[in-house]
Amino acid sequence: MKQSLRMMVAGLALVIPMLALAQQGPVPIVGLMELSGTGATAGTNFDNGVKLAVKEINAAGGVLGRKIEYTTNDTQSSPQTAKALAQKAVDQNAYVVMGPVFSGSIIMGGEAANLTEQGNPYIFRTSFTQSTAMPKLARYIKDTIKANSVSIVWVNNDFGKGGRDAMKKALDGQGIKVAADVSTDPGQVDFSGAVLKVKQANADAVFVYTNEEESARALRELKKQGYDKPIIGETTLTGQKVIELAGDAANGAIAHVGLTVDAPQAPIKAFDEKFQKEYKYKSDHNGMKGYTAMYVVKAITEKIGKFDSKLFAKTLHGATIHVKDYPGALLDVHYDDKGDLDRESFLVKVVSGKQQVTATLPPVSPIK
Repeated sequence: MKQSLRMMVAGLALVIPMLALAQQGPVPIVGLMELSGTGATAGTNFDNGVKLAVKEINAAGGVLGRKIEYTTNDTQSSPQTAKALAQKAVDQNAYVVMGPVFSGSIIMGGEAANLTEQGNPYIFRTSFTQSTAMPKLARYIKDTIKANSVSIVWVNNDFGKGGRDAMKKALDGQGIKVAADVSTDPGQVDFSGAVLKVKQANADAVFVYTNEEESARALRELKKQGYDKPIIGETTLTGQKVIELAGDAANGAIAHVGLTVDAPQAPIKAFDEKFQKEYKYKSDHNGMKGYTAMYVVKAITEKIGKFDSKLFAKTLHGATIHVKDYPGALLDVHYDDKGDLDRESFLVKVVSGKQQVTATLPPVSPIK
């Protein structure tokens, strides 16, 4: 197995293969996306975000005068398929690989803290690590919700396990008790038993950390059983697809999100308009991640002045990309020496079927 293939154990990431790239013709960029299977909602949105950015960049002359040639491969939300397609991307001499997105289709979850802690210099996130996001949410649960106990409902895959572990640690740090620890299956349809356990635990709030479709089912079941306490989660609880699937049951749900098209920043509003015009539906955070990831590729490539995968990876570590220079980045973003990013994030509440931003949270460290 080539070393570059071993780099492909990453979700929600830019992955840089160590390959020599021809210095003429279109620039090959490959997407490994979940266009079918349980990750189809996330993968399709991410893929559409990438394609929108590629269309804009090519219309403006490309990157260093060269057009981007973007091809998408469907992982079918399957680890085995994702691995095979990773090898194919290497064989195609891809400059950058986007994805996979869905944590259930890869070895480690895209937000799992250990993904970049392994020190692989060719993996970069497009999302917050769980170890960054969960403490923010735990502080909100303590300071705003005033909860002394929380039930956790999580999906039993790498994404869910990582989030559950990070949240338990964050809640413990705030002195908040976990009253019920409820595991659910990927693709689970019936949440009646899980919700019953939550009600019986009688905690002050519930934290739901499942994939989009399951989140909608959980919200509908919570409403059906008359649950009347705060329902809190991360991006997968209040995304646009979840709101559409859950209907009225989504109203009142609260989440910490790294990106949302309902944020007040002008570049994000512009993205929302362009995405809806292109695809006739409202993007979720995955679409924004795909879009911003392509503009990160453009920014760093133009900074180094050539198509060199190794130099690209070296330069992205420690890099800061400002919206004033690259509006497609949507928010100022900084990458650390591990490939983790830092930027503003948001607290949202679903009101009348729409995400409503209730607070903008600053980056962990000021972005200069």
